Amino acid sequence: MASTTVQAPVYGQRVNGKQWHGTRKAFRPTSGLTSYEIRKKRTAHEAEVSKTETEMKEVKEAERQRKVQAIKDKRAAKEEKERFAKMEEKMHKKRVERLKRREKRNKRLKS
Repeated sequence: MASTTVQAPVYGQRVNGKQWHGTRKAFRPTSGLTSYEIRKKRTAHEAEVSKTETEMKEVKEAERQRKVQAIKDKRAAKEEKERFAKMEEKMHKKRVERLKRREKRNKRLKS
């Protein structure tokens, strides 16, 4: 008994020579319409994806802000160190140490 098998049609070379183009199909405007449930699932999925994207962006921005703040803190500490070095050149060393301690106390009181 011979069973019938369905084979895909075999196409030869295109007449116009543009083999890189895909095969064309009939224009059916209603074929692309989807049901409400499918659209609802798709929009829910897109919302979930956008939510995860925004979370990832927030994490990345927080990390960037942390790095920026660390750089600013280092620069401020360096400027303060240079300022005290200039003061030490002009004044006695013990007086500069006293001023440093006083400024640290004032900073703690202000914060």
